[in-house]
Amino acid sequence: KEGTPTMGGIIIILSIILPTILWAKYDNIYSWIIIISTLLMGLVGFVDDYLKIVKKLSKGLIARYKLIFQVLIGLFISFMVLNYIENPKIFIDVSQDAIKEIPNTSTSLPFIMNGFMVIPKWIYIILVVVVITATSNSVNLTDGLDGLSTGLSAIAILTMGAIAYASGRSDFSDYLNILYIKGADELLIFCFATIGACLGFLWYNSHPATVFMGDTGSLALGTALGTLAILLKKEILLIIIGGVFVIESLSVIIQVLYFKYTKRKYGIGKKIFLMAPIHHHFEEKGLPESKVVVRFWIIGILLALFSLSSFKLQ
Repeated sequence: KEGTPTMGGIIIILSIILPTILWAKYDNIYSWIIIISTLLMGLVGFVDDYLKIVKKLSKGLIARYKLIFQVLIGLFISFMVLNYIENPKIFIDVSQDAIKEIPNTSTSLPFIMNGFMVIPKWIYIILVVVVITATSNSVNLTDGLDGLSTGLSAIAILTMGAIAYASGRSDFSDYLNILYIKGADELLIFCFATIGACLGFLWYNSHPATVFMGDTGSLALGTALGTLAILLKKEILLIIIGGVFVIESLSVIIQVLYFKYTKRKYGIGKKIFLMAPIHHHFEEKGLPESKVVVRFWIIGILLALFSLSSFKLQ
């Protein structure tokens, strides 16, 4: 695949940011938080791609610098949430207008009626940083096969869009027993813009790809997904919605740790997977690239449907 144009993430970011600015309400803080976060991480990815492609530095942006920027973006999001966003509410008894306000340092608990957990502010800040760092890196790791990361991102963000719309409407949030987050429904515009950008890009990124998104696109999409989970208080549910991304990351972590352990103990490093991330393992097993991609998409769709159905189990 050497020679295939990359940095297509620039097109993705422009296709997300411009429609959101055009159609979203200018006084909606949720839209601005996610626009700024996505754009900032896209710039980090752009620098990484630029160093790899133009400057011919194989490692691109040094990992610790990338991590520093991810932490800073996480701190920015947590600062905005804690200082400029209204506390979410929960409907105890809508017939009597019994509404309880929940601190912003809370996260929803899936499968539990009106379930939420309030955590200390400093732990919440760490949680936000971890979610942004983990999600952006996970989407980046998954971007190894034609169309894989693009399709999975569209599926996950479509799910988040449905949650955003339901969370931002008092009648829907009461019916589904989820937190009511005033103004969150405006995030649906961002989600639709992102899905449209992913589908448009997928037209050229599907196998055999004629363009790659690069770190510019994968880091930005991962940050967008993580930011949606934070703003909608669905950090825990994100583990299911982005289950394929989680599996991809775990496969790398397990592979590296096991290799180091066996090398230290036996002198020779051993591997659990033929190759990590796990999508390459299935390629090494003989599955065609397009079949691996479609099957991972199917798993992503099933996880998305399971995530949405969890609301009726509450």
